[in-house]
Order: sequence, then C-alpha cells, then structure tokens
Amino acid sequence: MDFASANRRGDRPPALGSGPGRGARAGRWIAVLVVVAVLHWIAAQWFERNRVDLNPANHEHVPVQVALLTPERVERQPAPKPAAPAPHPPAPTRKPAARPPREQHVLSALQPAKPNEPAATPASEVAASAPPAAASANAPVNANANASGAAASAAGAASAPQASQGVKFSVPPSAELDYDTFYNGVRNAPGTIHWASNAQGYEMVVSVPLPFVGPFVFSSHGGIDAFGLAPAQYSEKRGRRAEDIAIFNRSDRKIGFTRTPASLPLPDGAQDRFSVVMQLASLVRGDPDAYKPGVTRQFFVVDSDSGENWPIETIGDETIRAAQGYLQTRHFKRLPRHDGDQRRIDVWLAPSLGWLPARILQTEPNGTQFELVWRGKLNVDGPSAVDASPSVPSATSPAPAPADASTVTSEPAPAAAVDSTAPTIIKP
Repeated sequence: MDFASANRRGDRPPALGSGPGRGARAGRWIAVLVVVAVLHWIAAQWFERNRVDLNPANHEHVPVQVALLTPERVERQPAPKPAAPAPHPPAPTRKPAARPPREQHVLSALQPAKPNEPAATPASEVAASAPPAAASANAPVNANANASGAAASAAGAASAPQASQGVKFSVPPSAELDYDTFYNGVRNAPGTIHWASNAQGYEMVVSVPLPFVGPFVFSSHGGIDAFGLAPAQYSEKRGRRAEDIAIFNRSDRKIGFTRTPASLPLPDGAQDRFSVVMQLASLVRGDPDAYKPGVTRQFFVVDSDSGENWPIETIGDETIRAAQGYLQTRHFKRLPRHDGDQRRIDVWLAPSLGWLPARILQTEPNGTQFELVWRGKLNVDGPSAVDASPSVPSATSPAPAPADASTVTSEPAPAAAVDSTAPTIIKP
C-alpha cells in the first residue's frame, strides 16, 4: 500500500511556474523591458535634438506696474501747404553806356584832372570796388532777388506745418519676414509675416503651418488715423475650417462679425489680434525710452467674435537666440485679462530689425505653445512714409526760381554803368 501510493505521487507532473520553464519566461520579459527602455531612450534623444531652447533664461518674474497708458492720439505731420509763388523781380533798367572819348590811344591817367573830378583810379582798384558799386551794376537784379528770397523764406517759415501734439508714433517700414515655427518646442515648417505700410494704410498677413491641420493664416488691413493703425478688416483661417472675419465699420462706429450676429461699439484706437503687435511696435519705435520695465499700455483688441482690453506690460530688455545668432530685444507680455485667465502672449521686439517682432509666443491654458522666431535677413523696402516729415524751407535754402526764369537768365547781364564824368582807362 505504501509503495503504491508513493508510486502514484511520483507520477504527478511538476507544478506550473517551477523548473526550467520559469527561467525562460523571466528571460523573455527582461528582454522585452530592455527593448522598450532602448526605444524610449532613442525617442528622448530625438526629441532633445529637435527641441530648441530659444530663450535660455525664462523670466517669469513680472516687474511691478509703474504706469498704465491708455489709447491716445499719435503725433502726425500734416501735409505741407503749397508755397505762394515768389514775386517776379522787375525788369532791370538799363542805363546807356558812356561813349568812349575820341582819344582812343591816350591814357586818361596822363590827362590833367578837372577841378571837380576825382583822380584816376587804377584798374585793380576798379575791379576791387566793383561789388560795392552794385547800385550802378546789377543792383536792381540782386536787390530784387534777395528781397524775393527773403520774402519766400519768411513766407515758408510762417506757413511751415506744425506737428500735431500726441504720443510719438513711427510705423515700421514694409518687410517680408521669415520665421521658424515651433509647436510645443518642436520645429515645424517655416512661417512668414508679410508687412506693407505707407502713409495711407497697412497690410499684414501671418502664415503659420501646422502638421496634420493645415496652415493658420491671419490677415489684417486698414488705414492710419489719429490713433495709429486703424484696422478695416481682420480674418482668421485655421486649417480647413471656414474663414472668420471681423469688420470695423468706421462710418457707423460698429464692429461686426461673420461668426456671430452680435456687434460691438468701435472705440478709438481699437486693434485686432495681430495689428496690435504692429501698433505696439510703432509706439515703441517712435519713443523707445518711454517703455521701461513696468510700463503698461492698454489696447482694445478684437478677436473673431469678441473684443476686450489687453494690458501689455514691458518686461525689459532680453537676449534671445535665433537661427543665425543672438538678438537684443525688448520683451512685452500680455497680463491676465480677468481672474483665471491662463492664456498668455509674449512679444519680443528687436531694435536691430526696426522694432519689428523677433519672437512671438502664445501659450494656451492647457500648456500648448505656438512660437515664431525670426530667421534670415530682413528685406526692407524703404523708410515708412509716415516717418517722412515734410520739407520746410529755411532761411538758408535758395529761393525758388521764378516761372519765367528762362527768359530772365537767357538775357545777358547788363553792362556796368559808367559815370561819364569819371576818368576811364582805355587800352590802346
């Protein structure tokens, strides 16, 4: 009995999880974990190589607000008034030239002087005294020309246009800007900002490519009024979605939207989401010293379906890294618009680029970041027409030529009048 039961116990198979099979399974799991770890390490290395730290020093500290600036009228140069035509000088009166004496080969210096006649004057003294004797030569022409020039200068100075009082304002020149674009720190295809400006208006088109979604295109165009840039229309095109438009109706002073039937009153100095960047650049470009750390300027900014006040504060001067080196910039940050506002917008303006934006960073409430960083050379068409001040005639500038200057200058200058009583030196 005992041997039979022992034999039955010996015939049982080994328990699961014991023996050589257990070691083989453990080895397979270890190999899988090693492969996963290696793949994670490769992915981390790829991410680090493609991630660019564009601003090594992350300045989270915001300076204390020292001034709050609201929309104000900007300083503009009025169009110059047409200058009044200079009066034409009267035709010079010609005096008949004295006839030479009959003794053609006799020097008058050898003739005895008459009782009431001055002594003969040498030729060198005659030449030296010719300019003071303008009363007998070109005196009428020179006197009239000087008088007309002085009158024109005085009239020009009196009618010189005076700049209207207001904050300094200088629109950046037209440019085609290229930017590196980043989505959460990973580089994407380059983006562009098309900026065109003149004395009458501006146009701005921002194109940002995004993977799997399509390009985001934001455009704004309008004029320039007493408060700076004056948008007429702002549009947003996000990937394959329909375009949303905001219309600034300045005749009715209303802002309408295609996305919603609601409308808003149009305040002075209102901007859209991207024209506000160039409005800020124009103000800083006009008076850089006015924007010190802590100075905050408030803008009314319109989106695709709403509008609200944006307080933008000056953080300070910072150095950022771009594709071709480092740039000195001035950092501006939009402060929270209301309690719980987690969306953040930062702008860096570069004085070496004419205070055009060198970097724009938008941080969403969930932490997603969209970024533009300037790259390449800046192609500037020329100085903005708004900056060009009208030329003002000065007292030292020559007077404008009369309309019939050709007829005056075509005549030979009248010969110097000679006093018939004065002795004359005649060459043999």
